[in-house]
Amino acid sequence: MARSVVLLFPGQGAQYPGMAVDLYHRHTTFRAAMDEVLSLWGNEGRAIRADWLADWPLIDLDDLRRAQPLLFAVDHALAVTLREAGIVPVALLGHSVGEVVAAVAAGVLSLPEAAGLLAERIAQLGDAPPGGMLSVAASPADVRPFLTDEVALGAVNAARSVVLAGPAAPLEDARARLRAAGFTTLTVPARVPFHSPVLGGHAARSLSSVRRLTWAPPAVPLYSGYTGGLLGPAAATDPDFWAAQPARPVYFADALAAVATAGDQLLVECGPGWTLTIPARRSPQVLRAGTPVIPLLPRRAGASGSDLRHVAEAIAGIVEAAGTPGSDAVDLPTSVPPTKVTATQLSG
Repeated sequence: MARSVVLLFPGQGAQYPGMAVDLYHRHTTFRAAMDEVLSLWGNEGRAIRADWLADWPLIDLDDLRRAQPLLFAVDHALAVTLREAGIVPVALLGHSVGEVVAAVAAGVLSLPEAAGLLAERIAQLGDAPPGGMLSVAASPADVRPFLTDEVALGAVNAARSVVLAGPAAPLEDARARLRAAGFTTLTVPARVPFHSPVLGGHAARSLSSVRRLTWAPPAVPLYSGYTGGLLGPAAATDPDFWAAQPARPVYFADALAAVATAGDQLLVECGPGWTLTIPARRSPQVLRAGTPVIPLLPRRAGASGSDLRHVAEAIAGIVEAAGTPGSDAVDLPTSVPPTKVTATQLSG
């Protein structure tokens, strides 16, 4: 029986140096989609692209001003690449900024307005307190004694995989106490305490501009990590819901469980890294349903041509599992000459 494709869009923490750069140089559709997104941010978009492609960027990838827009652009460009290959999802689920990408794919928000929403978020969070996020191999109940007024439960990605968020000093104190108690922790590459109430005031400042955007009910079923389930038309078109997201926790595990019970499906991580693939493959509901999980990109940047090969193999696997389209629809050869981006193109 053919499986239906569900796209998973990763967010903050999935980025890594060189992510999708090889694909940008080697695949026309992906490159055009990336350039379309980056052009929406004008001069800043050109600066983002230059830093992304540079060996020594002026602003590094984990900075708010680079991680967020590049994750949005890469996720979106991969979705366009799949669509050009004839692969149409039956449902969508994003994590953090990935939910904004999912909103575009679902027709809730146009690409230009979504890019504007992201730019507004970044601007409003520019003076947020220094902080970050901490991944902990524990359940929500396990970490409850370590939460404070400043350190919050920022995400529940799996039964024993949570993320704490908060300002730098309190978060470091929580990390030390967790390690002393025997818990395994890992710092998420972020310098802003996303999904923490300390960002509530910063998120609220963007509400007036978010209310001016044009929202539409999802044309494709859209699952939300913020509600932990299917996003109805009322929530999907509520500006308050979208404006508050940087300060709200993500319940990815719940949303994933809802997706896994919706039918015979194939989950595809449509972004860099495997930050959603790993918890999805461990999800009891996904395992029980026998649902395959395929990441489009490698976990880290590899040798020349590795992105293209990985995406080509992933699409071939999707086509085989989904049953459609025919193999002739896959426009991703295993090797093509790289396209060089010149200094003139970067500045123009």
